[in-house]
Amino acid sequence: MNIIAVGLNHRTAPVELRERFAVPESHLPEALARLKRWPGIDEGVILSTCNRVELYAVVKETAHGVESLRDYLVTLASDIGWERLEPHLYCLDGAEAIRHLFRVAASLDSMVVGEPQILGQVKEAYDVALTHKATGVVLNKVMKKAISVGKRVRTETGIAEHAVSVSYAAVELAKKIFQNLSEKTVLLVGIGEMGKLAARHLIGAGVRHVMIANRNYERAIDVATQFNALPVPFSQVHHEMAGADIVLCATAADAYVIGPDDVHRALRSRKNRPMFLIDISDPRNIDPAVGSLDNAYLYNIDDLQSQVVTNLGQRGLEALKAEDIVRVEVPPVVVWLKSLEVVPTIVALRRKADSILREEIDRILAKLGPLSARQRELVEELATAITNKLLHGPLIALKAEADSSNGALFAETAQRLFDLEKELECIAKAQSSEQERG
Repeated sequence: MNIIAVGLNHRTAPVELRERFAVPESHLPEALARLKRWPGIDEGVILSTCNRVELYAVVKETAHGVESLRDYLVTLASDIGWERLEPHLYCLDGAEAIRHLFRVAASLDSMVVGEPQILGQVKEAYDVALTHKATGVVLNKVMKKAISVGKRVRTETGIAEHAVSVSYAAVELAKKIFQNLSEKTVLLVGIGEMGKLAARHLIGAGVRHVMIANRNYERAIDVATQFNALPVPFSQVHHEMAGADIVLCATAADAYVIGPDDVHRALRSRKNRPMFLIDISDPRNIDPAVGSLDNAYLYNIDDLQSQVVTNLGQRGLEALKAEDIVRVEVPPVVVWLKSLEVVPTIVALRRKADSILREEIDRILAKLGPLSARQRELVEELATAITNKLLHGPLIALKAEADSSNGALFAETAQRLFDLEKELECIAKAQSSEQERG
């Protein structure tokens, strides 16, 4: 029994190829049902995000299982052949598959290391697989552990604490200046993609009052509706600045839109309450002279990019701590996985021995006729002692090899020597029933 992973991600395949294999949420139940029925697959989970499509499975034969998963993946995009897919695919098994999953959940394998969405996506993928009974003992254990590792990384490291995009860096600076953003007002001048992203981050950080100005007023109205904001005519920007704690400028103008006189008047109307100005336009839209005014805090895209570079370095240091956590968490799961090859065999051997012991004791006692309680006890003690001594060597050997590379071989040998097929079937049925009840 082994865990394997087959997939493609943002590092191995371009987005136009990844999106062809993506599994929409609405199709996931049917895709999982097919995967569970696929040849050689005992358990399965499908993780499909904008940056990766990965299949995790439990198989009895690793090589056959990997080949089977690759065949299944090809069916997700029937018009793309194996020849085109193969160069972009990675196949992992055992400890490497487990380590990869843990790194994914910890956001160490993300396009932006430390991004928070992936842990939720891993949890959602597992929840759907669990709901549709595609998982079992192995993947239940491994997926839960992966989620636990992801949470541990976010709790014990600062991997997600440092902004690594210009728009989010602007939000981090705003927090430093104002501490609490919930009662602050933002004026967004221009609605380019970066401007909208920064506004979205600011709203996510607690900002509740947003004004949006654009040369095309109808466009300003459309975007304001998305943000539950107030549209402002472009001609009123300088007037409305007096009510803004944060001015975010992101227009396509080729000259300064906001100058020192504009900001000076706004500050005077604000009775010199601080104003944070973010210029993420290229070329710049806010005159650099604004930065020399008291209570005006001006940052341009270069200032923010410098902060991003610094933060990327800091995230890199935190990522090293996260890698250490993953390194520690993988071996116990590998040991547990290997023990699964041996433990059922030990239980089956003990079960068969006890069954034979009971049958033989009952048979001999029936032949001996009336016996005292002590005599019956001695017969049972003798039979039990002989059985335990005969089992001692095999059981010790199996337990010793439980977490070694020879564990599966020892288990298979014991199963054949002691003819444990029926007992193993009973154990498997009992485990299956327990999973269904769970």
